Amino acid sequence: MFKKISLTIMVFCFGFSNLAFAVEKPTSADSIALVNSAGANADFNVEELKANLIATLGMEIKEVRMSPMPNLVELITNQGLFYASTDGKFFIQGKLYGLGSTVTNYSEESLTKIRLDGMNQFSDAMIVYPAKNEKYVITVFTDITCGYCRKMHEQMDSYNDKGITVRYLAYPRSGVKDSSGKYSQGFKDLRSIWCHENPQEALTKAKMGSNVALRICDKPIEDEFNFGRQVGVNGTPAVILENGMLLPGYREPDALLTILEQMKVQG
Repeated sequence: MFKKISLTIMVFCFGFSNLAFAVEKPTSADSIALVNSAGANADFNVEELKANLIATLGMEIKEVRMSPMPNLVELITNQGLFYASTDGKFFIQGKLYGLGSTVTNYSEESLTKIRLDGMNQFSDAMIVYPAKNEKYVITVFTDITCGYCRKMHEQMDSYNDKGITVRYLAYPRSGVKDSSGKYSQGFKDLRSIWCHENPQEALTKAKMGSNVALRICDKPIEDEFNFGRQVGVNGTPAVILENGMLLPGYREPDALLTILEQMKVQG
């Protein structure tokens, strides 16, 4: 039985680590009660917990919500999904699994919702290569300095011919700013492409090795990069499917089509 559970967990996780940090417990008489999915009550002050963790860890916490585990909350942050005890004494980096008749990856379920919300938020800020007979839509975090991103782009006609529409989000691998605090060259190049009057053509030329002429406009390149970090992207290309599932790395057209078809059959 133990072996069966272990193998199942391995299928759901390529690898993870858990880190715990002790922080001061918030002290406030003004607490609220939340009920998690397991039915356990947790009395704590959400705003005080957020303030305590922000002051200790220096990260932006966008949302706090109960996890399926009693007395454990999910922290939706600008750096990803984390967990903390409701008393504020423990901070956890890792994945949360539920064990029952099957293994449930609760962390992935939460990240899936965040990805879907984010794709909707940035739908008007993507560079899109549509399929004429569209069957599937994928959203890809990309960078022009990435070898596999270039390889994927070279096969755009093949993806499109198979009914796959490709939508790009910007993800400068060098980060938004360099060590001196100035915008990185990778960020400036992607911003220039997104600002181009014909971004599809500009992106294609850049991935073929052409120089990128500087353009400056109001495009959410930094927001797209932060969104990627938030939902588990740590390299490019990274593909998000229509159901919110994240596929890291390059997939050649036939292999990607097979995955999409299998997921459609499975519902």
